[in-house]
Amino acid sequence: MVASDPSAESKQNAFAGRVFTVFLITAGLLSLLLVRLAWLMLVKHDEYRTRSDENRIQTMAMAPTRGLVYDRNGTLLAYNRPVFSLDVVAEQVDDMDETLRQIGTLVTLTQDELASFRAQLAGRRRPMERVTLKLDLSEEQRAIIEVSRHRLHGVYITAKTMRSYPFDSVMAHAVGSVRRITEEDLATLDAPRLYRATRFIGKRGVEAFYERSLHGEPGTRRVEVDVLGRERGELSRRKPLAGQNLTLHLDESLQIAASAALGFRRGAVVAIDPRSGGILALVSNPGYNPNLFVAGINPEQYAELRDSRSTPLVNRATRGLYAPGSTFKPIVGLAGLALGITDWQRTIDDRGEFRLPGQRRAWRDWNWRKGNSGGQGIVDLRRAIYRSSNVYFCELASRTNVDELPDFATQFGYGQVTAIDVADAHAGLLPDSEWKAGAKGEPWYPGDTINMSIGQGDLLVTPLQMATATAIIANRGRLVQPRMLKSSDGTIAEFAAAQRPGRADRIEGPTAEDWERMVDAMADVVHRGNKGYGQNGTAWAYIGQDIPYRMAGKSGTAQVVGIAQGEEYEEDELDEYLRKHAWFIAFAPTDEPRIAVAVLVENGGGGSSVAGPVARQVIDAYLLPELAAEQRPTLADRTPRTPLGLQ
Repeated sequence: MVASDPSAESKQNAFAGRVFTVFLITAGLLSLLLVRLAWLMLVKHDEYRTRSDENRIQTMAMAPTRGLVYDRNGTLLAYNRPVFSLDVVAEQVDDMDETLRQIGTLVTLTQDELASFRAQLAGRRRPMERVTLKLDLSEEQRAIIEVSRHRLHGVYITAKTMRSYPFDSVMAHAVGSVRRITEEDLATLDAPRLYRATRFIGKRGVEAFYERSLHGEPGTRRVEVDVLGRERGELSRRKPLAGQNLTLHLDESLQIAASAALGFRRGAVVAIDPRSGGILALVSNPGYNPNLFVAGINPEQYAELRDSRSTPLVNRATRGLYAPGSTFKPIVGLAGLALGITDWQRTIDDRGEFRLPGQRRAWRDWNWRKGNSGGQGIVDLRRAIYRSSNVYFCELASRTNVDELPDFATQFGYGQVTAIDVADAHAGLLPDSEWKAGAKGEPWYPGDTINMSIGQGDLLVTPLQMATATAIIANRGRLVQPRMLKSSDGTIAEFAAAQRPGRADRIEGPTAEDWERMVDAMADVVHRGNKGYGQNGTAWAYIGQDIPYRMAGKSGTAQVVGIAQGEEYEEDELDEYLRKHAWFIAFAPTDEPRIAVAVLVENGGGGSSVAGPVARQVIDAYLLPELAAEQRPTLADRTPRTPLGLQ
């Protein structure tokens, strides 16, 4: 009998122990794995199913079609034209620099296009998203790219639409334009989700004010993608909702006529239908070509527009601030009637200047010259209007109490924004004692009221405000709120929200007779005349001798620089930009007004001689449709534009 080897048994027991330990560990790990698997399958099933679907299924936004903009007669003012863009999918490109180099040998790529492309690549975007390199390819460029597509991996030609403005600078400030969306835009939008598939947003004019309605609602596509993010199939689709089409009160032919009447002079024309408040024309000159901003304006072009002394980017019609000059006198006259401090029979002796008691400062009449005191002689309110007597209105204002004149003028919309849907309308400045104490730390002096009575001093208005006040006079005191929108093919929330309920319906104070007499006095400005007679209406010689309808008007000039006491205004010796502004306001026909106009010619000089003929041409174009087609101004009447559309 052979004895057992204790060392061998010990080794066998140790091995069995190790196996058992490994078994226990394996069984434990397997149990944990099974528990984890069960937990994932039973407890977390829905969560991970959702995550899986999110990785496999992507929801892609579809851009809506932007609404169209029409004038009152159905002429398109802003539309979407089909274009083709050159797009790149970065994930499908092996060497981006080499691909861009190859594309550059086929079509011209500007530094701005390359910079914009690289900025889009570096920004937030989805995998496999197409990034635009060049917008609006020509037919020739498309053909060249298509021929070389076999060696341009990840490069595509995509059909899109791009905003277009057929009247370029003529409608630029009225209709506005769209611009490329910036990060700042996205940060301020109420609903940034609406712009997931959109590259443009309204920035000026109607395009900006009605952005929400014009933009529409984006649609969605649910697509299945592979692990590389490549689209493998479409699962579902929700069509985008197109933006609403808008019809404006603007009249395309009248806008062209007003632009042609201004020519290349700096200024603005605003025409309003007094019956509705509809804005028939809104011209600011010089303008700019809004199409440049759609495709992407280069820095040199933008700098030229931005730095130009003629400021073409500024909408003079709605944001230009000017002293109204004598065009403010009808408001002062109506205030005097409403306050009971004058009437139509009261007269003064206008000897050419007015002084407050005990003061040396003199306010002189417009016809004053060195060695000739000027003056209008015996003047009542009617003659003070048609001869534009400064002395009469200075004397009237000297008998008003502090703030009575500005309080009355505020009813006409001065010092506030009354327009319903003009995106960038300015409130202007209607100074009073409270404003002066806060802005200048000074009390209101009698001289401040005198300055205001002849439309000077701190009083500042816009051409839109002057056209609104003119429409109110045409309506014999019935108030209107200027508006661009005439109709649409849906409910426009912006318009409803912008209306100002609770406003008075009429100007308080003047009687019906007062309104009629003021209209007659303003009609004398245009129609009262006799060759060789020195007391004609101020505009009769320039626009009133062959007029086929009855027009009421008022001229005005507004000083840009001060004039020393006892000195004449030597226009020719001043820099052009320091000369007087020329104003003319008018409406016609006087009995049943259909159009009210305000014309401002910057540094133009005389209101009747410079701005008056512009107003006459605008009203002729609107009231005399029987004019032969060859007599009506068109875009072709304007001198050819510079490459930037500076006019």
